[in-house]
Amino acid sequence: MIHLMVNVYKRALQKSIENAFFSGKALIVVGPRQVGKTTLCKAILKKQSIAGKTILELNGDNPTDREKLTNKDQTFLIRLADTFDIIFIDEGQKVTTIGQTLKILVDHYGDKKQILVTGSSSFNLLNMTTEPLTGRKRVFYLYPLSFGELLSQKNRLDIQKELDEFLIYGLYPDVVNKTSFPEKTASVQELAQSALYKDILEFQLVKSSETLTNLLIALALQVGSEVSYTEIASLLSIDKNTVERYVDLLEKNFVIFRLPPYFTNKRKEISKMKKIYFMDVGIRNALIGNFSPLHTRSDKGALWENLMIVERIKYNAYRGVSPRYTFWRTRSGSEVDFIEEYAGALDGYEMKSGMPKKSHAPLPWKEYPKSTFSLITPDSYDEFLGLA
Repeated sequence: MIHLMVNVYKRALQKSIENAFFSGKALIVVGPRQVGKTTLCKAILKKQSIAGKTILELNGDNPTDREKLTNKDQTFLIRLADTFDIIFIDEGQKVTTIGQTLKILVDHYGDKKQILVTGSSSFNLLNMTTEPLTGRKRVFYLYPLSFGELLSQKNRLDIQKELDEFLIYGLYPDVVNKTSFPEKTASVQELAQSALYKDILEFQLVKSSETLTNLLIALALQVGSEVSYTEIASLLSIDKNTVERYVDLLEKNFVIFRLPPYFTNKRKEISKMKKIYFMDVGIRNALIGNFSPLHTRSDKGALWENLMIVERIKYNAYRGVSPRYTFWRTRSGSEVDFIEEYAGALDGYEMKSGMPKKSHAPLPWKEYPKSTFSLITPDSYDEFLGLA
């Protein structure tokens, strides 16, 4: 069998991280497991090494390194780092004292040395560093590959041809690099079965992995719909508070994200149901065991909606834009799938996987001042994702 060279995609975050070097802050790269955090950091470090910088590499998964980093003795930590320009700590969430360790190093060295850390769980790593590193850190979120990043190795026509594959198998780097459908299936199944829960289970944040799996399957079957925690609790025979806690953990571990409804009355909004989407549609399909071709599926519309929303979130995040994300639905049934609220303006988007019967905004939506409406289809998403 001939082994083809694996594509290494240029990540949109690389320049932003490089520009933040030696600014007196710890740089923390967080994101799902297997999303390419270590590969990205190694690419950055290689350039720094070529420029003459010396690098100390430590890994929270390595017991020896973990013991060194857990040592709160300032003298020991300074002696460990003193002869290097850059200290790189991979899997930082495994170091129980990571916040204090980073505080000692950043306080002592300031902008004379650079601390770079990765972590696969925002819940653990950011929780452990929030208080000790107030004002001393910058956090960068890395997602599965974006359409914009695909353009570093593919042309626009390739992306259009492979659109169905992305909707079925998702955009994790290892999955995208696989060349056959059976390989892609095996890769995304492995991610869904092992990488997905590892941090949540390792840190003993849930009592039952079976309950967590069943909850994920229930959410996967309702993707793009308003989710009732009460109904899911009844379905899984657990209490509503447990459902809410597990959903929160899954969001903080980059498995899912929630989209709240848009209301002018913000207090009213809190009591309304949110929609839930997956950070990667391939993971969603693996959870329900469905890799069937799109033309045979009843969930094609939901997959398209999920993919376009998460791709837009990636695109905005990487260019430093942070609108408020919501959806809109009236009691009479008018709806807009996805809204970006920014500086008082409302940009509404409707996602349609096929040819829509109508392409104009619902009448009640037009009553909002400063509102726009756009239809996003497989033939009209270039501008939406910054590909035009």
